This record gives sequence, structure tokens and C-alpha cells, in this order.
Amino acid sequence: MSGIEVIETVWIPMPDGTRLAARLWLPHEAKDTPLPCILEYIPYRRRDRTRMRDEGMHPHFAAAGYASIRVDIRGYGDSDGIAEDEYSHQEIQDGHDLIQWLASQDWCDGNVGMFGKSWGAYNAFQVAATRPTALKAIAPVMGTDDRWREDIHFYGGCLANDNFWWGSIMQLYNAMPPDLQIVGVDRWIDMWRERLEGTSFWPAMWLEHQTHDEMWRRGSISENYADVEVPVYFFGGWMDLYRDTPFRIAQNLKGPVKILMGPWAHLYPHEGIPGPKADFVGEVIRFWDHWLKGKDTGLMDEPPLRFFLQDSAAPSGTHLQRTGRWIEESSWPSPNVTEQSFWLNNQSLGKTAEPGGVMSICSPQTFGAAAGDMCSFAIPGDMATDCRIDAGGALQFKGPPLTEPLALLGQPRVELTVTADQPQGFVAALLVDEAPDGAQTLIARGFCNLNHRDSDTRPTPITPGEDMSVSVPLYGTGYRVQAGHRLVLQIASAYWPVLWPSPAPVTLTIWPGTSRLVLPVRSQPKGETEPRPLPEPTAPKIAARKTHVRNGSMERSVHTDLTNNNVTHRFFLDGGVFGPIGDFRLDDIGTVLSDVSDRRYTIHPSDPLSAVATMEQTAGFEREGWSAKIWTYSEQRATATEFHLISRLKAWSGEELIFEEEKTHVIPRNGM
Repeated sequence: MSGIEVIETVWIPMPDGTRLAARLWLPHEAKDTPLPCILEYIPYRRRDRTRMRDEGMHPHFAAAGYASIRVDIRGYGDSDGIAEDEYSHQEIQDGHDLIQWLASQDWCDGNVGMFGKSWGAYNAFQVAATRPTALKAIAPVMGTDDRWREDIHFYGGCLANDNFWWGSIMQLYNAMPPDLQIVGVDRWIDMWRERLEGTSFWPAMWLEHQTHDEMWRRGSISENYADVEVPVYFFGGWMDLYRDTPFRIAQNLKGPVKILMGPWAHLYPHEGIPGPKADFVGEVIRFWDHWLKGKDTGLMDEPPLRFFLQDSAAPSGTHLQRTGRWIEESSWPSPNVTEQSFWLNNQSLGKTAEPGGVMSICSPQTFGAAAGDMCSFAIPGDMATDCRIDAGGALQFKGPPLTEPLALLGQPRVELTVTADQPQGFVAALLVDEAPDGAQTLIARGFCNLNHRDSDTRPTPITPGEDMSVSVPLYGTGYRVQAGHRLVLQIASAYWPVLWPSPAPVTLTIWPGTSRLVLPVRSQPKGETEPRPLPEPTAPKIAARKTHVRNGSMERSVHTDLTNNNVTHRFFLDGGVFGPIGDFRLDDIGTVLSDVSDRRYTIHPSDPLSAVATMEQTAGFEREGWSAKIWTYSEQRATATEFHLISRLKAWSGEELIFEEEKTHVIPRNGM
């Protein structure tokens, strides 16, 4: 692209001598006049896994008059060092030092903005909390302020199977080699061996921390919101995992905060599925222009909070588009949102409490077949399907057909009085939209580890048969239930494969009229007008080219073995989430990438100790004169008192096996 120089590799020295590798998009005018700098700082490898995505954003920032830079975190891509953990002290210190280094460059005017999705959103928050003087604003996309309450490890204090799955993904990523072409033929194999020998198995490391301890407080800006002083523009999606963070930061951050919450899965808004998409690049440039260049773009004159209020939709594991409308709020909590309660009566939701006979449920361990993933990537089949599939395994409370639409904005909750017959267990609560034809679409869900009812740092056993009063928070939502539809609440004691099961089947008991569902109901303010239209995404400034070289395949299925009643959820993907199905070549650098993963969760309906999770993966890199391949396998099982995990790793340079390792991990259960 004319007017922009792309520097493939910039080496950035850290104070301890480690070098971080970066890719820089530099406007030609930066050679004469220093410009503000935009930083993205993630582990997902600028030379391969995110190369296509990078070229849809960074050239636009450069064309808008910014020096835009993509940095590989220490231990990833071509950067030196070993990856210790997500959001380690070293990673955040490197981020702080990196910003100070950028500010000192001839092409930077000393003003830096930081953005990123997922991992990049987390560390944007966390680096901002270290208060580097050159950092002027951040734009986190789909990340969280609280690693205990809203990360992939624990949901409502319950162990998430995402802890295993995501940690297994990182087992593969942590073992990937640097690029021989960048680090040099004499150095790359030694760098790779250092990574392979220094890797740890993160699912086991994380399972050593089953309570809200320092592991999770580290990097959670919710521990002290005052640490983040810079302006924040947060982008999120209702199909993403991080649905509660926007409400908390809008309420607690003291500096300027803007929120844009769309219907999207875990994708940038300009790639957003379900649609409608939004021009993230253009929107964030307005933000940078205001805070880094001092231009009055009008952005900060608008109401700070914008939400997409989704209409009722038929249940589907794949939504490409959602209907609804954009709404704005001037503050949170909003004066337009009030709480309405519905009592859990005898199989019904009522405006008043009604006594009745005892209600009990011992959910089959397979309850959750319709769950999809907690965090959708818009991969076909990964969204929740028809909740009727599971309804027979839950206590189900139905409201009457609505006489008028009901708009929800915020975080519902269930205030529950419940008993359990085991010393360990949890509650799964699902808020459902039931259409007149009976189809049930998930609105929101939440969980509560009953062993954490008094403290999430010191689990206490349940006294079987003793009443417990607990609050079950459901995740945030923006949803408009149509007239004629019903609200339904499902209460269950299992939720596979989202949550790891309790050690024994649990029977939950509720007395009618003692518990209630509390909803955040939004009333449309008088004279409310339509917000400014969000432009359609723009085409990439630089069109990255790739060539599809081998067809792959994908399977997402739930299989019941009728010979033994075991149920297996499988997600097989030959192609990876960053490219087409199968292998493809990045034409500008000639590297052929291959990715295959096979994730399986198996359980017997009546035996929680039969649960097993496995994941097998391979990744390959091919270019003339260079070939590297990694294979990983991971497995998790449990007894009543312990978790048992296996991790295996192999690596090849060409045809030569250069590394092989197998480890076993035994970790006591602590209220999980």
C-alpha cells in the first residue's frame, strides 16, 4: 500500500536482555514527524496464526496517521524466552517496558494506545493498571476485569471444562517453534528446544488453585479499579464469554468509559457473527483520534454505553444474523432498568409466592446436551441449541405467555433456598425463552458451587438436608422476549460438558414459594431516539493472500453408545480457527500451516466418576528448506478425591524426533 512501510521484524530489547519480535506498519510521514503509536501485544504469532487478521486492522491505523505495531509476547513467535503462564508478572512488566520503549522511538510522539481481543484485552487492562506514563487510552475487545468470576477456569465457583480445553490449546501453542527465517538457522533449534523443555501443563497448574486465591487476583483489575486511570473503550458480544465485564467497568472505572456490546461471538466486531457487523476499525480510530491526537471526533459527546437488544430467535447451534435494535444508556446502573421478581412456585413462575409440595431433581450427568460452548467462536454448532433437549433432567418453572414484549438488560439472578443430599454439589440455572410452538432458546445461564456458599476462599461441605440460601448470578444479556412467549427457568444439578461433575449424583430440593428469579427489566424512556448508525466494516487496506493447499474436515457431534449408554461430545477440526478447513499457504512468506484438533468429552448418565476429557492436536509448519511439527495429547479424569491428568508432547524437525515427554499429574479435589 502506498504511503505505508511494513517492517517485518523489529527487535525490541527488554531491560533483562530479552528481545521481543514485532511487526511494524509505519506511515511515511513518521520519518519526518513523530506520530502516536498503537500497540497490540499477544501470544498468537504475527508470522502465522494471526497474520491475516492483523492485515485487516494495522494498515488502517497506519493510514489514519499512526505507527501501528504487533508484538509477540515473550516465549511466542520469534520473541525470546519461555511462556510462564497467562498474564504473568513478567508479561505485564514487559508490556509496561514495551510502551516506554515505543514512546522513546524517533517515529513515536510519546503517545501510545493499546488494544487487543481476548488475551490482548486482558493484558491491555493489566498493563494499564501499571500506569506507564506514555499509555493514553486502551480498547479491550472481549476480555475481563475479573479472572475468578469471568474467565475460562471457573464459572460460579464450579470447575469449567474450558480450563482443560483452553489449557490444552496452550500446550500446543507454547511448544511452537520460532521461524528459522527470522531468528536464523544457527539459533532457531536451540530456541525451540528451550521452549519445549521449559513448557508446563497449564490445566494442571491452574487446577492447583481451586479457590479465589492470589493466582486469580493477579491481573484482575477488579481488585483495585482505581489502578486503571486511562480512557477505556470496551467492545464485547452477547455470544462471547465476557458478558458481565462491561457492566462492572461502566459502574466502577472512574475514568472515561465507552461500551459497545453487539450480538457477536468471540470475534472482532468488523468480523462479527452473528451480524450485524460493525466497523470496529473506524470506531476505534475515532477513539484514538480523540485521546491520542486531541481531535474532537464527537465520539465522547455520545452516550457512553451502547447495547444491541436482541429479539427472540429460534434456537440454533449456528446464528449468522440476529434481529434487534441498538440502544444507548448514559450510565450504569441505568435509571431505565428496574428489577422484577418471579417466584419459583409449583412448576411455575409467579408474581406472588405460592406454597406447595416439595420439588426435587437429580439431573442425569448428561444434562447439558443443548449447551453448546460457553464462549462461541461462531464455529458452526458451537452455540446453545433447543433447551427442550435437556428439559426432562431439570426442575422447570414456566411463566404465563407474555401479554407484551419484555426487554432485559443486565444480569439476572436466582435467589434460591435449596437443600442437597450430598456434601458436595452445584446448581445450574438456565433462563429460557419459550416460543408458542414450544421451542426453547437460551437467554442466559449461571452456576453456583454450593461449597462456596459462605466463602470462595474456604470451601465448606454441605450438610445434607440443610436449607441453604444462595444467589446464582446469570450472565449479562440484552434480550427482548416477544409477546406470546413464556419465560422458563431450568434448575439442574449437573451441566456436562460445560462443568466438571460433582463426585456423586446430587439431588436438589426446593420448596415452592421460597425462591425467586430476579430480572433486570428495561423500560424504553420517553422520546428515545435511534443511536448514530454504525458504518459497515471497510475492506482491508492490504489484502493478505493465502492459497488453500489441502482440504480438511470438521465434526461437531453428540454420540450415544447404546451398548453402554456412554455419551460423547466431539469437536474435530482439521484446519484451525485462523484459516480455511485444511492446510493453507501464506503466500507472502511461503509458509504452509496445518492444524488438527480432536476434543472429546465422555460420561455415563448415572456416574460422574466416569467423566473423561481428552484432546489430541497437531500443528505443522512447512516452507522450502524448513519443516517443523508438534503433536500433543491431554487427558483429565477424577476420583471422588483427586483429579488425574496426563500430558504428552512430541516435536519433529523435519523427520527427526527432537523432543518427547509424558507427565502425569494428581491433584486433590477442593470443593470441586
